[in-house]
Amino acid sequence: MQVKAVIIFFSRAGENYINGKKQMITTGNTAILAGKIQQQLNLPVYELTPQIPYSMQYDEVVQKTEEERQQFAQVDYEELLLELEEQVETIFLGFPNWWGTYPRVIAAFLAANNWENKTIYPFCTHEGSAFGSSIEDLEKSCPGAEIKLGLAVRGSRVEQSDTAVKNWLKTY
Repeated sequence: MQVKAVIIFFSRAGENYINGKKQMITTGNTAILAGKIQQQLNLPVYELTPQIPYSMQYDEVVQKTEEERQQFAQVDYEELLLELEEQVETIFLGFPNWWGTYPRVIAAFLAANNWENKTIYPFCTHEGSAFGSSIEDLEKSCPGAEIKLGLAVRGSRVEQSDTAVKNWLKTY
């Protein structure tokens, strides 16, 4: 079965840093953004879920993800029920910007797949650093893929991002 295009994302709920202070959120900002894209395109959505969940506490997550980044850690994730290589041509790939790039769970997903002849539309949430180096990192990690113009949305403004999403999707 050819799916053609899908939305794949990683997001984290819990205590987040929003507008200069820690706040508890029940749905991760990137999940909200993925939902807005899904509403516009009506595509299947797949969430990358780490096998070992991240803490709900912001400071603990910051410490753990810094260690992961420094050690180039392999963050294992639950298997997606999707044959990416055979079924999909276009991936809307979403993530929060952690430490200036995508989280290590995204890195593990990228390393586990063949990106030849795929098209990737990256989208991320952040609190001021936009994509950081994640676009360049995607280009290095996904040889053979075409990386399209991405959408970066402040997590604190994700609820108001409908117009930005609609405008970005005009490029699809």
